[in-house]
Amino acid sequence: MNNTNKKLIWKLIQSHGENLKNKLEPHPNHPDGRNPYAHICSLINEKYSCSYKDLSDDNVEELKRFILGINE
Repeated sequence: MNNTNKKLIWKLIQSHGENLKNKLEPHPNHPDGRNPYAHICSLINEKYSCSYKDLSDDNVEELKRFILGINE
């Protein structure tokens, strides 16, 4: 993925992560609360088997939809 798209996706992760703050279910490994940005990145990694940075530019629109579809 080119740098422009990486920055665009990271801003989307940050923006959507703000919406998820204090909405993720508690977990015993995270007594101070879960990190919504890391949660989004881990879901991306789980779905695509790689970091968002390693995806091709052809996947940007699909990735945007995927991120915006994350509710918890």
